[in-house]
Amino acid sequence: MERWTIHRPGKPGDLTRDKAIPPVPGQGEALIRVRACGINFADLLMLKGTYQSTPPFPFAPGAEVCGIIEAVGEGSDSTLIGSLVVAYCGNGGLAEAVIAPLAACALVPKGLDPVIAAAIPIAYGSSELALARRARLKPGEWLLVGGAGGGIGLTAVEIGARMGGRAIALARGEEKGEAARAMGAEHVLDSSDFDLTGYALRDAILKLTGGARMDVIVDPVGGDLSRAMMRTTAFEARVLPLGFASGDVPAFKANHLLVKNVDVIGFWWGDYFPKAPDAVRESLSRLLDWAAEGTIKPLVSDIIPFARAPEALDLLADRRATGKVVVTMT
Repeated sequence: MERWTIHRPGKPGDLTRDKAIPPVPGQGEALIRVRACGINFADLLMLKGTYQSTPPFPFAPGAEVCGIIEAVGEGSDSTLIGSLVVAYCGNGGLAEAVIAPLAACALVPKGLDPVIAAAIPIAYGSSELALARRARLKPGEWLLVGGAGGGIGLTAVEIGARMGGRAIALARGEEKGEAARAMGAEHVLDSSDFDLTGYALRDAILKLTGGARMDVIVDPVGGDLSRAMMRTTAFEARVLPLGFASGDVPAFKANHLLVKNVDVIGFWWGDYFPKAPDAVRESLSRLLDWAAEGTIKPLVSDIIPFARAPEALDLLADRRATGKVVVTMT
């Protein structure tokens, strides 16, 4: 088979298209013939060797796929062979075939485009579990989403609005802002219009809400934006740091959390497969059904053929994508 391989820490341009022997699934694993692979910011961190679960070099990036199960490990459920599934594989997805745990696979409803299915696991799965299970977002609560033009941010807006939250989206540029509005944002602000080291963003948000502060904050960016969003927190607000696209991991002052009764809630979606697999499979099945019904509409802004896969990672690195980036095998 063919795969895109990074041999040492680097950037998308350092990927090479290599030949490899198809892997053999072990017990509890499936060999998936890849149809589409979703691309995430975590893939860029893996290329650099800075992600919290970077595999040993060399490896193929690509943590989420949609494809056909071709084989399963000894003692596993062989009735799944031939099924179209989405799967979280962690890495290896930018290849013609990949191994994934069966526990991390969910059946794709009939009629759902594999490209759309591949856009769901990490971004939508993270947002749905984070908002429902960890933040306990309630109808009518104010939800502030940073980086709302990216994969996690955009899905957080859509899922939050579907749950009844009143979403305010922070996105850079008119195009990304309009995408967030289309996903259900009640208000959209361009974060690049504000001096994030001061109180301008807080004041603009309080003006929009009539003085109401934020009950839940989703932060996939970190850095100055994270610190600016913290200035908007309400009593008993819940803050979810879901990533650090800025490269600056924020520190939260304990005295501020104390006097404002604010929760900062850790959440890493990938850790749910080994520790709470039923919760994440139920979430994935629910999301796939919603997508098939049209209840959620994943925005795939860029579809890149496998032969040009490094371009997909460049789109994220340059922040040019306004939605999900998916690599297809055709």
